[in-house]
Amino acid sequence: MPAPFRFGLQRVREIRAHDEDQAKERFAASLSERVRGEAILRAAEARLVEAKQEGIAPVTILGPLTGSVLVSRQAWVERLERSRDDAALRMTGYDADLARSRASLTDASRAREVLDKLEERQRDEHRRAAARVENAELDEMGLRAFTRQRAA
Repeated sequence: MPAPFRFGLQRVREIRAHDEDQAKERFAASLSERVRGEAILRAAEARLVEAKQEGIAPVTILGPLTGSVLVSRQAWVERLERSRDDAALRMTGYDADLARSRASLTDASRAREVLDKLEERQRDEHRRAAARVENAELDEMGLRAFTRQRAA
């Protein structure tokens, strides 16, 4: 009975698989942050469009537009524009984080796959060696049986 297959780098492979799992979690978190940031950006843009459309109306609920109302409305629109610009800037950061985590995941996957391929090659070599030993034993048994028959 041949010895069972043992992969000498199994512990390293497990560590690489764990690293890949962590990279997947970081990628998922980055993707979630980006989606959340995208929703915030869309909401900021919608508020800005709505505020600009309200500014077109010549009469407000409280009456006609005055200079102070126009100034406060303009200040409000500028605050909304800054809010949208901040959200767009955060989106750039989210995109960069997502790209980094995607690259990290790709590297971790490649590192694990290299060990998986090495393990498979070694497993195949072990099978071939075991088959050679088995064939040699079968040949030896056949030769002994043949020589016993010849001797008898």
